[in-house]
Amino acid sequence: MGFGVSLTTLLLSIGTGTAQASAAVHIVKIFAGFFSGVSHFRLGNFDKRIFIYLTGSGVIGGAIGAYAAVKFQEVSLITTFVSGILLLMGLLIIIKYARKKEGALEHEYETPHRRHLIPLGLVASFVDAIGGGGWGPISTPILVVNNTHPAKAIGSVNAAEFFVTLSISATFLLTLTKFEWTFILPMIIGSIIAAPLAAMITRKLPHRALGIVVGCVIIFLSLRTILKLAGVGFLF
Repeated sequence: MGFGVSLTTLLLSIGTGTAQASAAVHIVKIFAGFFSGVSHFRLGNFDKRIFIYLTGSGVIGGAIGAYAAVKFQEVSLITTFVSGILLLMGLLIIIKYARKKEGALEHEYETPHRRHLIPLGLVASFVDAIGGGGWGPISTPILVVNNTHPAKAIGSVNAAEFFVTLSISATFLLTLTKFEWTFILPMIIGSIIAAPLAAMITRKLPHRALGIVVGCVIIFLSLRTILKLAGVGFLF
């Protein structure tokens, strides 16, 4: 989580337009998503049902969001709203995992129903496309809060992201009149190096610790986004 959000924030800070930044980040995420998804799948961080329904709805929502991003460049209000919701979810996740013992968590995990996965995929991919990030930060905490195994939530979301990103990137390339390619390759190289390592860490961490880490990361990213939108300086 945080790949798209962090890269988009960086590109916007150096003067890149919102649609251009989102398009560049999603092209990079094609490669990051492929290597991350494969790594999680090989390590067992994967649930077929979650993957299928998130992918199907995510492809549709992502295409709609990418088209909207080109037509409507101002997304700060949407970003603030989403960040506020994620901040609350991060707190709920930490409370949930801090109160449970490691062994007790195994008996509570369940796979979400498709009636929950389909709208989740639509909303998360739409926000991801229009804001440059949000697929992981939205999908993962919602799945974890609803008793999905943290490792399988992270892995399935990452695997689906490859196909969602393909849809978003194709829509951007078809609708943008011009595109800046110069900073794409360095970001692709960095993402390819990081993805397998992240999957391995996800596999090795105890469930309780992983859930708490996810919650902390969500809170940090949400606060960071809200403060930057409010004009408060941030180190990175």
